[in-house]
Amino acid sequence: MQIKLEQSSRWALCAAIALSLLVAGCASPGPSRQAAVAIEPQAAGLDPKVASPELSAAWWHETGEEALAMLIERALAGSPGLRVAQARLAGVQAIIDDAYAAFEPAFNAGADLNRQRYSANGLFPATVAGKVRTIANLQLGVTWELDFFGRQRIALEAALGRERAAQAELQAARSLLAAQIAQAYVQLARFVEQRALLDEVLTSREAQSALAARRLQAGLDDARPLAAAQASVADARQQREIVEASIGAMRRALAHLSAQPPAALDALAPRLGFGPRFTVPVDVPADLLGRRADLDAARARVEVALRDVDEARTRFYPNVNLGAFLGLNSIGLDRVFRADSWQGAVAPAIRLPLFEADRLRAYLRGREADLDAAIESYNQALLDAVRDVADRLGTLRAVAEQQTEHQRARAAADLSLGLAQRRMQAGVGTRLAVLSAEGGVLAQRQQAIDLQAQMIDGHFALIRALGGGYAPQAAR
Repeated sequence: MQIKLEQSSRWALCAAIALSLLVAGCASPGPSRQAAVAIEPQAAGLDPKVASPELSAAWWHETGEEALAMLIERALAGSPGLRVAQARLAGVQAIIDDAYAAFEPAFNAGADLNRQRYSANGLFPATVAGKVRTIANLQLGVTWELDFFGRQRIALEAALGRERAAQAELQAARSLLAAQIAQAYVQLARFVEQRALLDEVLTSREAQSALAARRLQAGLDDARPLAAAQASVADARQQREIVEASIGAMRRALAHLSAQPPAALDALAPRLGFGPRFTVPVDVPADLLGRRADLDAARARVEVALRDVDEARTRFYPNVNLGAFLGLNSIGLDRVFRADSWQGAVAPAIRLPLFEADRLRAYLRGREADLDAAIESYNQALLDAVRDVADRLGTLRAVAEQQTEHQRARAAADLSLGLAQRRMQAGVGTRLAVLSAEGGVLAQRQQAIDLQAQMIDGHFALIRALGGGYAPQAAR
């Protein structure tokens, strides 16, 4: 049986076949996959019952050490490393402005003039063929990509996420630099205190050596006490030279961190006694996630990776564009502005990704892998941050316990020195015994300097571990 189709039926059949081919050729992203899972805060060790202490973003002004505050401010203003981070942030902000512009129509204007001889044997009419003519064209055009499937919105969200990450990374770099300078400053003060103490030790040992020499001359001792005393003097002098070299190295390190010449801080000689004042938490606080810039940056990178996956999925959908132009066109300049020289057009367009499934799916898998990497990087950053705070808290507790034990040892050394002095005054003790007891007191004083420096350094390290007063900036 032969079936005859009417003209309209044939067109409908052709349209159905063409639509079937288009649908068959369109790429499909396939089913969604399970991404990596972020670690829950409590599972990482954050205590929900503990809050972070309130820290100022410029905590160095609250240490009681003006020279330290000036060094940190100078470093934050002049560090090349921070300027690199600021330049990266400016680049990301330019991308955001470009993403906002994608929502708006793009206008363009053009004018061109062409003087040409046309072939007498070509396709042109007799009025043009074989003649030289000037063609003038003035045109105003507009194009607009319609965001039906959210690609432009997703690109904007990703750019905003990158800005947040760049801002957080800049603040993390600032916090790290400030903490490095503060901790180096503490070490310089410790070395200066040790130098002053070694000057006392050297004076005491020189007195011991002089006494041993007098006793040898008087025939009260042989040469062994004098040799031991002289060796002790040489040892003290050597230790002082080592400390002096350490002072020079720390001054140069501070000059480098604050972007100054190596000799700029040759006169800097701080003493211990300064330090931050804040309440030390008993455990890792639950709000650490919002206090540390590096964790905020890692979370922002996860959000960016999520948006990149969404953008990869929109590549499977059509692009819809609107285009139009209006202008004047004529052969000959004398007629370009005539009313009948106008021309115009409206050109909507749709583009479908046909037969590109393999390429688009590969791109999507790549973005999904980036998402997994971003989530695991966040997990690692969280675990590192929790351990960092826990280590700092543990160090402070250990130093506090050592200071308690040191106070007992210092009291015993002071008691021993007092007994030696009273025995010498009563005529039953010797000057050497007093000098030996004084050496024990000086050793305890040196340990006190070390413990005090460790405690101040530990507080600065804890400030950095707790985020250094970081507060996320409001989104655009």
